[in-house]
Amino acid sequence: MSDVAKHAPHEIRQRSLLETLEIDTRLLGMIGAFVVICLGFQGWTGFRLQPEFTANPFAWLSDGAFLSARNIFNLTIQTVSVAIMATGMVFVIVTRHIDLSVGALLALCSAVMGLMQVWLVPTVMGLGFGHPMVAPMAMVAGLATGTLVGAFNGWFIGYQRIPAFIVTLGGLLIWRNVGWYMTSGQTLGPLDKNFLLFGGSEGTLGATASWIVAAIAAALAIWAQFQGRKAKLAHDFRVKPIWAEVMMSAIYAGAIFGFVAILNSYEVPAGRLRRIFAARGETMPEGYSEVFGLPISVLILILLAIAMTMIARRTRFGRYIFATGGNPDAAELSGINTRLLTVKVFALMGFLCALSAIVAQARLQNHTNDIGTLDELRVIAAAVIGGTALSGGIGTIYGAILGALIMQSLQSGMAMVGVDSPFQNIVVGLVLVIAVWIDIQYRKRTGALK
Repeated sequence: MSDVAKHAPHEIRQRSLLETLEIDTRLLGMIGAFVVICLGFQGWTGFRLQPEFTANPFAWLSDGAFLSARNIFNLTIQTVSVAIMATGMVFVIVTRHIDLSVGALLALCSAVMGLMQVWLVPTVMGLGFGHPMVAPMAMVAGLATGTLVGAFNGWFIGYQRIPAFIVTLGGLLIWRNVGWYMTSGQTLGPLDKNFLLFGGSEGTLGATASWIVAAIAAALAIWAQFQGRKAKLAHDFRVKPIWAEVMMSAIYAGAIFGFVAILNSYEVPAGRLRRIFAARGETMPEGYSEVFGLPISVLILILLAIAMTMIARRTRFGRYIFATGGNPDAAELSGINTRLLTVKVFALMGFLCALSAIVAQARLQNHTNDIGTLDELRVIAAAVIGGTALSGGIGTIYGAILGALIMQSLQSGMAMVGVDSPFQNIVVGLVLVIAVWIDIQYRKRTGALK
């Protein structure tokens, strides 16, 4: 039986285009805000380059630097670290907890991995600098440290019933300083060359591999779209018209290929190419050029977003998280081990802090004592701006990533136009408060909040 036959004609006619396409209006509003931010800074940077009056109102937009391929490339690799942790913070906040220690835990994991690369593996273990096992062993040590510390926090919160605010506030004060003592307050470097591949500009796929990844991603997005339609039909649920499915598939594919096209338009500087050829004992051919393509760190974030979304929507673990956040007492009475669930959620958060430490340390190309400073505020803000309710039970992975991108766009744009750092923090704080207020008004309007 078709969806037309199952519903009254007047009901179908009353559905708007957004309802037909089943687009989340809150997500659409966030995308609209992101577009306004991008266009605003694009025009602002264009005005700074050409401040005189012009008869062409679009001249400033065309001359701006914010939407250049170079800046978009830098913006994506700068967003990855916070976005990775924001995906885990969604689960933490959904279960009605908070984690204030993520920045400090990132610093601790970075210290462990820095020591592994510059001292323990090459010298103590005798493998030597540049050995192919240096980077994997450092990453395993960092990921294990983050997971264990996260589980430790979760045990105190879940089994000892200490509020998450207190436990993680203690972690905020403890873990960074533990890392400081481990390194004696010194900056650690240089890092292993294979490790640096996960930082951004040092590790990219190039043009061909980026197009291949884009084609695979677009095919998977379209396949998932129609698999969802097939599953709904199998259970007699309402489905979108076929034209709407095709339109959404075209939007997904267009966004994927457009993003990769922008990254593939950013060329590697000629000076850097000459140094690469010189290191190989070769001379760079006249007119030779290469493009960066998709950074490995961004690819990691994309894969993580897919995995975390699948966990949230398709696994028992994810259903337990949202059930516990919606009503902890009812979840416990229904047989969910909420204490063990808390340990698992915080262990996952710790693992993601370590993964974020890999990306952040590789991007900076060394370990510094201030790495991850204030990241806890950026991560929480990204999750909340992305629609995660502080009251628990509601949140999305893609929303948190978009929130991280909005936060980074604001900071990068203000830095490009010369806004003072204190005022940048004022703006970010105002945006966070306004985002929460808008979220509350939206939930009241939709009946989700009484």
